[in-house]
Amino acid sequence: MMVILKSSEIRKMSVEELDKKLNELKLELAKSKAQVIIGGSPENPGKIREIRRTIARIKTIKREMSKR
Repeated sequence: MMVILKSSEIRKMSVEELDKKLNELKLELAKSKAQVIIGGSPENPGKIREIRRTIARIKTIKREMSKR
């Protein structure tokens, strides 16, 4: 389940939805990292990087929302 969220999509979400999505992405990131550590190759090499970027994007937009 690799979901790449664009900034415009993230901005439309409520804070509760952002928190939920953030938790889902963190869990998925942990699973992907564990798979690599175990020795298996990830099914998509760019997946971990994209998940990290999406997490950062969500955190940035949440911070912008809280400053308003």
